[in-house]
Amino acid sequence: MYLEISNPMDYHVALYIRLSKEDENEGPSESVTNQQSLLQEFVQQHRLSVYDTYIDDGWSGTSFDRPGFQRMVTDIEAKKVNMVITKDLSRLGRDYILTGHYMERYFPEHQVRYISLLDGIDTGVDSTANDITPFRAIMNDMYAKDISKKILSVKHDKQRKGLFIGWKPAYGYKMHPTEKNKLVIDEEAAQIVRKIFNMALEGVSCHKIATQLNEEGIPTPATYAGFTIGNPGPYTGLWSSERISEMLKNETYLGNMVQGRMKKINYKSKKCIRQDRRNWIIVEGTHEPLIDKETFDKVRMLVESRKRTRSRTYDYLLKGLIFCHECGYPLSVINRKNAAGEDRLYFLCRTYQRFTKAGVCSCHSISEKIVTQAVIEKVREVCQQYLQADRLLPSAQKEVAKVMLESDNEKEIAALKAKISSLTAHLDKVYMDKLSGILDEGDFERIYTKVKAERAALEQRLDKLDRPDYSPVEQTEMAKKMVERFIETAPTNRELMVSLIERVELTESKEIIIKFRFKQLESV
Repeated sequence: MYLEISNPMDYHVALYIRLSKEDENEGPSESVTNQQSLLQEFVQQHRLSVYDTYIDDGWSGTSFDRPGFQRMVTDIEAKKVNMVITKDLSRLGRDYILTGHYMERYFPEHQVRYISLLDGIDTGVDSTANDITPFRAIMNDMYAKDISKKILSVKHDKQRKGLFIGWKPAYGYKMHPTEKNKLVIDEEAAQIVRKIFNMALEGVSCHKIATQLNEEGIPTPATYAGFTIGNPGPYTGLWSSERISEMLKNETYLGNMVQGRMKKINYKSKKCIRQDRRNWIIVEGTHEPLIDKETFDKVRMLVESRKRTRSRTYDYLLKGLIFCHECGYPLSVINRKNAAGEDRLYFLCRTYQRFTKAGVCSCHSISEKIVTQAVIEKVREVCQQYLQADRLLPSAQKEVAKVMLESDNEKEIAALKAKISSLTAHLDKVYMDKLSGILDEGDFERIYTKVKAERAALEQRLDKLDRPDYSPVEQTEMAKKMVERFIETAPTNRELMVSLIERVELTESKEIIIKFRFKQLESV
């Protein structure tokens, strides 16, 4: 609080205030009102001009993706703000890596002076308080980690007691109107759940159940709950066989509380990963069941028995290259018997296959053999025209030559990229060691210079491999060899097919559209 500012008229101040739910437990001194009062008192004493006050109420300090903070960053980059003031360093953030980034790099690069009142930090002057800032950031990070562990422990305890702590109950249930963490049956949705189980018990497949629900216009669980889909696709608002299968195996409908199926990576990340079933927390008899156990077990056996019929996969030349022209999704392949009883593969629009009667797309059914042969003939024709007319331009020659050598250089390129990533991570660690005081300035400069030079050499080698520099004669010869190889081995050479073709699109009228990786080839 004994900070002095000699030139207050030069600054446009941003007052930043943050309060998370965990901070509320620390008492009223951490409140938004208290922080704002303290900051206002400081700016008035030093006759500073406040550009704006940025408040993030209810946001954790482990993430910097906060609306108030991001708005402040936008104003900094627009040069509207050149001083940031917080009550203490933990208000800025509790992730010591990102806090160090803003303190040591971002603010100085944007000529922003940062002041933390209670910590005595002021980047505009040299002081011992600034020197120990990295350690303060680490302590704030450890506090956030400790709080996260305590919260997680409380959640696990509630889960083991069979209390519901999720944000939305399973379809067919709703939150109890008076009792916290308890589920009750939602009769409107429960009727649909019972209908789905009855149909499955009669032997109706998940695909047919989904089709019938879509035909009847029954809203999906997401639609029923009123969720807003950010980027709606062709499947949005439609039942799918996957959704039906998941519901038929959900023990929640037996009256058991099933939780812990997803887990956050750590307290700094919002990303969740699916957990193995043995790690789920299942408590029996916590709420009224929708389905009796006998019916549930029979249905689950029926669903599991059908898995073996879908496990077969097929290999074909255009695998991963062919798409529906209308909806843009990859085409699936199915096996059908011809009149002679022989197996034949057919392409089919995946969207149509999943939502046959919903009118999302059309069948696009056509023999895989016909499409593959048509594609081979078209590519062979293009290659022959280029050979005959000698129309491979230098730019195209260079690209073709690069593709030819990719298979030979693939292992070396992958190894170089891995080594470069490792050296980059090493540089980041060395920098953090310097900030933490583990490395002194001399050792840091020596190690940093050596590792950076090694990385630059590897990047130069990688750049050369990615962009081979061959003479026009060499380029022409390589290009000719490539198209000659394709003409000779087209029916079986998938490597060359992928090298030349970016994607193949099949239209509703069975027209085949080929998009080459080289624009020069498309002009033929």
